[in-house]
Amino acid sequence: MKGTMRQQGKVDYIDSTVSAAGALIAMLVVSFIVLHLSYPMALAPLGASCILVFGAHKGLLSQPRHVIGGHLLSTTCAIIILSLLGKSVFSLVFALAFVLFLMALTETMHPPAAASALVAINNEVTWNFLLPIIFGALVVVFISTIYNNAFRARQYPTHWF
Repeated sequence: MKGTMRQQGKVDYIDSTVSAAGALIAMLVVSFIVLHLSYPMALAPLGASCILVFGAHKGLLSQPRHVIGGHLLSTTCAIIILSLLGKSVFSLVFALAFVLFLMALTETMHPPAAASALVAINNEVTWNFLLPIIFGALVVVFISTIYNNAFRARQYPTHWF
């Protein structure tokens, strides 16, 4: 197979602990919100967003445009696809391919957002599902901005748009 050798890096246990604590705080707040709104299925994609935003806070896919835009675009497209095609294996895989294309086109690539699309179709949600997803994404970005910038060695976001 093609590729290069991967260099073994050192694990920074302090940074990993700081990331885990930030994700814990964000998910506590997000969990309260989405459970209060009766959408527990939103926890999985938003939890995955926390992993990127706190664990890989410098990464391109972790930046606010990608987190918020990706979830908004993916969930909206999935609800439209669900209303047109209903729930089926085809609608699930079509939605995944379609949101991947749209996120690439709009430069809002955020893998957990694709999970939002799959969750939306699989649970046959209504337009009300946008509220916990978008509010959750905004909360994750807000908490990450405050939390990560409280540490001298961390900066989030590296860019907004």
